[in-house]
Amino acid sequence: MSAAHTLQAPQAAQPQADPPQVRPPQDDAPGRTCPLHYRYQPDVFASPAPADLQDLEVLYVVGGLYGNPLALDAVLARFDRESGRKCLVFNGDFHWFDTDPALFAQVQRGVLAHRALRGNVETELAAPPPDEGEDPGCGCAYPEWVGDAVVARSNRIHARLRQAPSAAERAQLQALPMWLRADAAGLRIGIVHGDAQSLAGWGFAQEHLRDPAHLDTVRDWFARAQVDAFACTHTCLPVFQQLGLAGDGRHGWVFNNGASGMPNFSGDTAGLLTRIATTPVSGETRRFGVRVGEAHIDAIALDIDQHRWRDTFLRQWPAGSDAHASYFERICRGPDYALADAVRHAAQAPLSAASRNAAACGP
Repeated sequence: MSAAHTLQAPQAAQPQADPPQVRPPQDDAPGRTCPLHYRYQPDVFASPAPADLQDLEVLYVVGGLYGNPLALDAVLARFDRESGRKCLVFNGDFHWFDTDPALFAQVQRGVLAHRALRGNVETELAAPPPDEGEDPGCGCAYPEWVGDAVVARSNRIHARLRQAPSAAERAQLQALPMWLRADAAGLRIGIVHGDAQSLAGWGFAQEHLRDPAHLDTVRDWFARAQVDAFACTHTCLPVFQQLGLAGDGRHGWVFNNGASGMPNFSGDTAGLLTRIATTPVSGETRRFGVRVGEAHIDAIALDIDQHRWRDTFLRQWPAGSDAHASYFERICRGPDYALADAVRHAAQAPLSAASRNAAACGP
């Protein structure tokens, strides 16, 4: 589908970095693995959307909430102000920092009042304790460019988080699907946590979408899925990327919101959600966006009281803890990732200096 593109920041003109390489799939260390039960085929999306996800005028896709209750409140308040036929989908990893059982229950109630997918965090929370030698850790399937220390800390974070849910809450998580199909603003959309074939896949990571060889794989996913776009998260850095598809100059889009519960850009502490709608939005909360046919797709900022959020985080994860070591710097200042790299045409823009070495560290 042809698209007009709008962006609130200029594209940078820096040399492009070599695309990162993925750790070989035979590496079965906890936190690096992608269990077989996480897998599905791209063909599953070549099916009608459920009745309540058809003909939507507004679709919110909210991934990577990470147990941030203030971000959850901001999402729900904004969605409540939307009009028309609308749906809110939380596409996984809505838990992570919320190790306090009361906070965990609060987040889960708010999320499950709407449509939700399970991410790797929820999938592993719902699973029975692993047998010795079979532990997938956090189930993140981290690629090679994420350091072993980050992976080890994520596994320990998840082990602690396992103590928060009740048996009933685990059962609720187990019942959630891994993917959804939706029709919004004239677009056929596959909603996933990871990518088009795995709940924890990194195929829609902004790093991989720089690799021309990998884009051939993504084009095959589009052909099999028969969708116009995929809405995803998991990889923790945002990107809206256009791909040229075979036949009649069609294009597909990947809409990765990065994280709704953590900052996404250097110097910007807001989380992001993806809004797909028949009507445009404007103002300071719109960080970037594109227009595809009659659809307006925007990354909407969730500006929250950062002092309250940091206090909430620190009560659970004080200095010296694993989550503090992995995430507190990002929570305070944002990652080394630039707004100018968030929207990419089929003819790819070069990678900016600020983003060249950015590494996603989300679960």
